[in-house]
Amino acid sequence: MNPRHLYIHVPFCARRCVYCDFSIAVRRITPVDEYIAALRAELSTHERGGDWNLDTVYLGGGTPSRLGATGIAEVLDLVREHAKIEPTAEVTIEANPEDVTLATAGAWRAAGVNRVSLGVQSFNDEVLKWMHRSHTGADAESALRALRGAGINNVSIDLIFALPEALRRVWLDDLTRAIALDPPHISVYGLAVEPATPLSRWVSAKSVKPLDEDPYAEEFLTADKMLSGAGYSHYEVSNYAREGMRSQHNSSYWSGAEYLGLGPSAHSLIGNERRWNVRNYAEWQTLALSGESVVAGSEILTDELRSLESIYLGLRTSSGYHRRGTDTDRVNRWVSAGWCSVAEDVVKLNASGWLRLDALAADLGGTSSGRNYISSHGSSAA
Repeated sequence: MNPRHLYIHVPFCARRCVYCDFSIAVRRITPVDEYIAALRAELSTHERGGDWNLDTVYLGGGTPSRLGATGIAEVLDLVREHAKIEPTAEVTIEANPEDVTLATAGAWRAAGVNRVSLGVQSFNDEVLKWMHRSHTGADAESALRALRGAGINNVSIDLIFALPEALRRVWLDDLTRAIALDPPHISVYGLAVEPATPLSRWVSAKSVKPLDEDPYAEEFLTADKMLSGAGYSHYEVSNYAREGMRSQHNSSYWSGAEYLGLGPSAHSLIGNERRWNVRNYAEWQTLALSGESVVAGSEILTDELRSLESIYLGLRTSSGYHRRGTDTDRVNRWVSAGWCSVAEDVVKLNASGWLRLDALAADLGGTSSGRNYISSHGSSAA
């Protein structure tokens, strides 16, 4: 009942990005007190047994940085009323560059934040406008300087690749600029056309043409070559890190560890049960404050489901998947195709294999998959 990993979903955004299908609440003024009151109510319903110690805390969104200096501190203080955040714990918040100042970053650090995931996406100002982002490339560089100036050196930069060709974005330029800033962690996500997003409507109206699979793959492989060449370890399909700087929180998901999720749309994995909260912020707030359950649904993970997940989770990381005897012929074909390596029965996909992650995992699991190319963006518990 006391998972060592905690995810808190902060849904607020100043505007919705063209590709975003996450649970967000667009607000001109962030209702910090209102949100924390509902979060307090939900957290009080979490059944605990004995001491509760946390190894990671992750505030995702949405845009947690819109809570400001005081709001982030109040959320972490609330967590400490119920659990002990270990002295060595990784405490991450997602932030947009325009929210980061030296003073705010200093307040976050004083509150216990020691890692920031910075939503840069691109350094090209025209591309950022197209995405409906509220910052510039210069803002991103300024934010990184402010975080370092405040003593938060564990910073991850998010970048998006595979943008429509009509934008004339040069992916190589963004990678070069990111590497020059030398953050300890870089995440790259392929642009996905999700239903009910502005991008989806543009594609349906044929005003935007998504990038084809071949240039998509080329950009993914370019990132792998450049970042690996710059000393970053490609440790998960979308993530690169300097030595010792991998995301501990996200790695807990990929290892199958238990975690608790709070806030609208947040997922939890406790024992053999996965559950998820209602998606809409107003509904979540109303239910939480009235003392009702905010859980929208749940599923029991059978042995079969856990086996399928272990295949997928193993293949998506550099730790790999320990193959079964029945997998030998399939895996040998992958080796011949140049998609993976095998050592002591551990199968590890390379960049070319990760482009086919869903299809390869489905092949081992005996299921069908409609996607060959990875294109997910954002927090895995959101």
